Amino acid sequence: MQAYRITIFSAILLFLSSFTLSANTQSFPGKASDWHGYTMYSHQGTKIVVPKKIADGKPWVWRARFWGHEPQFDLAMLQRGYHVVYCDVSNWFGSPKALKKWDDFYNYLRFEHLFADRAILEGMSRGGLIIYNWAAKNPDKVAAIYGDAPVMDFKSWPGGKGSGPGSPGAWKACLKAYGFSEEQALAYKSNPIDNLQALAKAKIPILHVVGDVDKVVPVSENTAIAQQRYKQLGGIFEVIHKKDVGHHPHSLKDPKAIVDFMIKHTEKKTSIAAEDIVGDKNFISRSNFQNSRITFERNKKGHVAFLGGSITEMNGYRPMMMTYLQERFPETKFKFTDAGISSTCSDTGAFRLQRDILSQGPLDMLFVEFAVNDDQDGVYNYNDAIRGMEGIVAQARRHNLNVDIIMTFFVNQNILQLAQKGEMNPSTSAHNKVAKHYSISVNNLAQELADLINAKKMTWKKFGGVHPNKYGNTMAASMIQQALEKQWSKPLAKDAKITAHQQKELLDPKSYSKGRFLVYEDIEIDQHWKKGAPNWKQENKGNVRTRFQKSPMIYTKTAGAKLKIQFTGTAIGAYMLSGPDAGIIKCTIDGKETKIIDTLHKHSGFNYPMTLMFFNELSDGEHTLELETLPNKKGRIKPGGSAFRALYFTAN
Repeated sequence: MQAYRITIFSAILLFLSSFTLSANTQSFPGKASDWHGYTMYSHQGTKIVVPKKIADGKPWVWRARFWGHEPQFDLAMLQRGYHVVYCDVSNWFGSPKALKKWDDFYNYLRFEHLFADRAILEGMSRGGLIIYNWAAKNPDKVAAIYGDAPVMDFKSWPGGKGSGPGSPGAWKACLKAYGFSEEQALAYKSNPIDNLQALAKAKIPILHVVGDVDKVVPVSENTAIAQQRYKQLGGIFEVIHKKDVGHHPHSLKDPKAIVDFMIKHTEKKTSIAAEDIVGDKNFISRSNFQNSRITFERNKKGHVAFLGGSITEMNGYRPMMMTYLQERFPETKFKFTDAGISSTCSDTGAFRLQRDILSQGPLDMLFVEFAVNDDQDGVYNYNDAIRGMEGIVAQARRHNLNVDIIMTFFVNQNILQLAQKGEMNPSTSAHNKVAKHYSISVNNLAQELADLINAKKMTWKKFGGVHPNKYGNTMAASMIQQALEKQWSKPLAKDAKITAHQQKELLDPKSYSKGRFLVYEDIEIDQHWKKGAPNWKQENKGNVRTRFQKSPMIYTKTAGAKLKIQFTGTAIGAYMLSGPDAGIIKCTIDGKETKIIDTLHKHSGFNYPMTLMFFNELSDGEHTLELETLPNKKGRIKPGGSAFRALYFTAN
C-alpha cells in the first residue's frame, strides 16, 4: 500500500519550517559576535558558528587549534549549512586531558543541540594530534578527517627527533601534558601514526593538504607514513600536495577540492525515496484506529500528542505526522501537543504525562517513543523500562479508554546491532511487552532499518544516526502513514462507533501508573534550601538548556541541607538537573531504610535532566522521606560539590 503523500506545497512548507532552521532558532551560551558575516557564540574556550540556513541533520565541522587562520574551508562549509565549532585545548597536545574536554563538548553539542552523530574533524599543524587521538578513541563519532600539515607523531614535532628542528619549549609542555619523561615519550606507541586501526575499521575517509617542502612538520615523518599505513589497512586516504610550499600557508586559496572530498564521502545520496524504501512487515498493527478517525471526521476536532525525548522534540517525524493528519482531515481542527524533552526517559514521561499532556483536555491519539533514551540515557534494565512505559500507557488509557496509541522504536547503534541479529535490547523488549499487553500498535523502525541494512539497501549514515536526518524521519513517518491508510482508505461506515479499548491489569503492580509531580507546598525544607529559578551565573559552570533557565526548582549547594516529604504511594524520587557540582544524597524512608545515592550523571557537565528514583518498591500507603545532602568528592569540580536541584519531586 502506498503511503499517503502530502501535497507539494505542504511538503515545501514542511521542509522550510522543519529542516531549514534560521540562526535565530539557536540558543547557545556565551557572547554573540559577527564572524565573517555569521553569528558566532564564544563561551569558556569554545566557539560555535551558526550557518544562515542549517543543513538537514545538523552536520558540523569541528576545528582544532589556530581558530580563524586560513578559514576558507570553514566558510565554505558554513555556506553549505554546516555549523563550525572549536574547543580550545591549547598546549595539551592531544593528551588524555584534552580528549576529556573534547568528550564533554561533543556530548554537549550532541545531546543539548542535537548535532549530527558524526563530525568532520579539521586539524591544522599541532591540531593533528587532538583530532587523530580523539578519532581513535571515538571512531563512531567521526564522519571524515581533514588534516592540514598535521602533526602525526609528537616525536617529529615538537620533539624534533627526526629531520625537523622541533620546538624545545613546546616539547617540555608536551611531556608535561602527558606526564611523560622524555624516555617514556620516545617509547610511546600511541601517536596518530601508530593508532590508525580503529579509524580504518570505521571506514573514516581522510584528506591531508601538505606543503612538500615542509621543514617544521616533515611530510616524510607524518603524512607519508600515515597514508601508507592507512591504505594498507584498506582505508581511504588522499593527499593534496603543494609543490615548493613549506609549512605555511595552510589550506588552499580555493577550498573546492577539500569540500568536494568531504561531500563525496559524507553526503551519500540514495535513489530510492524514503517513503518507498520501507515496507509494512515491521509495523505491528493491533488497532483499526477507528476511534481517532471517528473523532476527527465526525466531530471535526482532535487532540494529538507526541511524547518522547529529543527524537520527538526535534523537527523530525512529529511535524511530518502533523502535516499528514492535517491533510488527511482538512476540515478538522487539531490541537497538537509536543511533549518531547531531550534526554528524558520513560519514567520521566510517566511522571510528567499529566502536566504536559493530559491536563490539555481529552486525548484522542498518542505517539510515544522512549526506546533509545531508556537504553542510552537512563541505561535502564528491563523492569525499569516496563514501569516507565506501562505508567504512560495506563495513565493515558485511564484518562480516555478510547485513545489510540502508536509506539515507535527508534534506534541507536546498540539497538541496531541487536536488531540485525533479530534480537531486542532490554528497553525495546520491555516496551514491546507493554504494547502487546495493551494491544498497542508498534512501529518497529529499528527492525526495519536493520533489515534494510542487512539487505544492503540502507546504511546507518544515510539514516542519519540517533537523531535521524530528513530521510530517516521520513522512513519513520511513512511506516505510520502506510499503516493508518490501510485502515482509513475505505469510507467510514455510517454505523461505525467508538469502541473503548479493553481494560487491562498492570503487568507490574509497581509500574508508574499513578506517576505524578508533587506540589512544592508539600515539601518541608530547612534554611539551606531555596525555591524558585536559580541564578545560573552563580550556580555552576555547566551549561543549562533554555527550557530550564527560568524553571522554578527546589535547590541547594550546601552540604547538610535537609528536607522532608510526606506522600502516598509506592515510589518516591526526583525529576532533577544533575550538574558538575552534583552532590550525594542520604535518603531515609519512614525512619527505617536509608540509601546513599550519588546524583552525578555521566553527562553532568551540562546540568543533565533526569529522573532519579530513591525508593520504588514500597508498600502502597502513606510514607515519609527524609533527605540530606552530602559532599561528593567524585564530582566534576574541585574539591567536589554538594548541590541538589529538583525540578519536581516525583511519586507513584
